[in-house]
Amino acid sequence: MLVLLLLGGTGSASAHAVLRDSDPGDGAVLKSAPQHLTLTFSESVALLDDSFRVLDPDGRRLRVGEPGNGPDGADTARVTLPAGLEQGTYTVAWRVVSADSHPVSGAFTFSVGKATVSTAAAALATGPTEDPVTKALHTIARYLAYLSVAVLIGTAAFVAVCRPPHVPLHEKLSRASWWALLAATLVLLVLRAPYETGEGPLGAFDADAAGRALTGRPGIVLLARLALVLAAGAYLLRMARRRRRYGWTGAALAAGLAATWAASEHASAGLQVPVAMTSSALHLLATAVWVGGLAALLAALHQAALSAQAVRRFSRVAFASVTVLVVTGVYQSWRGLGGWDALADTTYGRLLAIKLMAVVVLLAAAAVSRRWTALQTTPAVAEPSGDRPEERAVRTKVAAAVGVPSGPPASTSVPASPPEPPSPSQSPSASEPPGQDPSAEGGPDPAHRRALRRSVLTEVAVGAAVLAVTTLLTSTLPGRAEAEAATAAPAVVGASVTDVPFDVGTPGGRGTAQITIDPARVGDNSIEAVVYGPDGGISSVPELRISFTHPGQDIGPLDAGLTDRGGYWGNSFLNLPVAGTWEMKVTVRTSDVDQITETRAVTIH
Repeated sequence: MLVLLLLGGTGSASAHAVLRDSDPGDGAVLKSAPQHLTLTFSESVALLDDSFRVLDPDGRRLRVGEPGNGPDGADTARVTLPAGLEQGTYTVAWRVVSADSHPVSGAFTFSVGKATVSTAAAALATGPTEDPVTKALHTIARYLAYLSVAVLIGTAAFVAVCRPPHVPLHEKLSRASWWALLAATLVLLVLRAPYETGEGPLGAFDADAAGRALTGRPGIVLLARLALVLAAGAYLLRMARRRRRYGWTGAALAAGLAATWAASEHASAGLQVPVAMTSSALHLLATAVWVGGLAALLAALHQAALSAQAVRRFSRVAFASVTVLVVTGVYQSWRGLGGWDALADTTYGRLLAIKLMAVVVLLAAAAVSRRWTALQTTPAVAEPSGDRPEERAVRTKVAAAVGVPSGPPASTSVPASPPEPPSPSQSPSASEPPGQDPSAEGGPDPAHRRALRRSVLTEVAVGAAVLAVTTLLTSTLPGRAEAEAATAAPAVVGASVTDVPFDVGTPGGRGTAQITIDPARVGDNSIEAVVYGPDGGISSVPELRISFTHPGQDIGPLDAGLTDRGGYWGNSFLNLPVAGTWEMKVTVRTSDVDQITETRAVTIH
């Protein structure tokens, strides 16, 4: 149970696309305008018609070229910029679709000539964002697809392996789950285009966007799933008409459906893709056989009696499914989390922890069901001394729970098929005294079956909740990818602001000089200095000088060249050629004879 808690309930996960580098870099100040914008990702990406939005310093959108992959391969995205870009800061908003079918987006800035206050950057008009309606509908459809495929495959596996008596509810479960899977697949196909572009559901009526989405890798996988769903419907109809058991054709269809999930989720990108896709498909199949099989078992308990052999077969199948879940869960946990710290420090890890807590409840309900299963599958052993009262009491309880005749057995095995269930009028009272043979009244004791039904129903409900958390996990950035993004993403550095208190020792001769260096990077920077008096208001001083020295590189002192601009001192072209810690000397003169110099350390990236 501890192994299952930690590893067996893990959902499949690997990585989203992570922006590794950009050219120009985030915050770069270029002497001349670039001809192209190039982004490099951790995995291959698909491009949209609107993958790049470039806004000039005034917030106007520029006309750029057609987006495409760069010369380094499918993990790069490139766009051509218009010629003659003016000086100032430009905002770049980008959006691509990662190989695991999830859209990713971001924004950064670069400057030509000098950094300016960009209205685009201030508003951060990064283009399309996630539309809440589209995202909600897409998530609901994905969950419905998970739930329906689990019930469809699990019911078929239960009927094929356990061979229960004919239960009409099994056919209803199969039909309902098939229709639900068909509807969910169609919704996912319709929403594919607006989900990628970040638009509302009405974006599905954009013919160009829909055509591009359906010809991309995620769209092709969804079309393949739709074809398999239709083939599965035809197969189910043929089996129902001929009253035949499911065979290898059904197993092949189930494997094909599971492969479409593996090909469109996290397993399709990142580390060890072939192994990950195989593991993901097996994980989904094992989940379906276990959770969907529980739903079929619940239906059998509701409508018909099960033979002991059928219960034993399902127990063995469930154990094999759990074993597969453990093996694939170990691998997928390592691939998705990357480390134990991610379990608490990332959204993916916290969702996984919630899922594991749900697995605890699931295992508790399974333990209760297993006790009832052990009771019902323990055969009575005939004693040569005859049909003693003690022996008959034990055989009566087993027969009552399983639904078989309680007379003395001819052998130690429990009959494989039960008789026709009794009518309600023949059922014994739940308050029957212990030891009384309910078969004498023509039916089993309903208390045993009600207890087993309750425990199995709890398992089914918690299993559905686990699938809901799995749906969220597959659309969440895994811990390994989040750590990689934090390492690979360029550092975002804003302006450096330093407060320098001073006091020349005369009345009114004290205050604070606030110095702002923007963007505090190697190359050209703008510097502004404002002097505040003792009362906190802006103060005018006769002179303010600032110089920079880099002791480690023996550079300086470099005069900042400040000029009085009416209310503040500044210079738009301060060139600091080396990164590192610089000594900034600030000299404030408050009168013809009173001045003071203070030194502070500033970091230039």
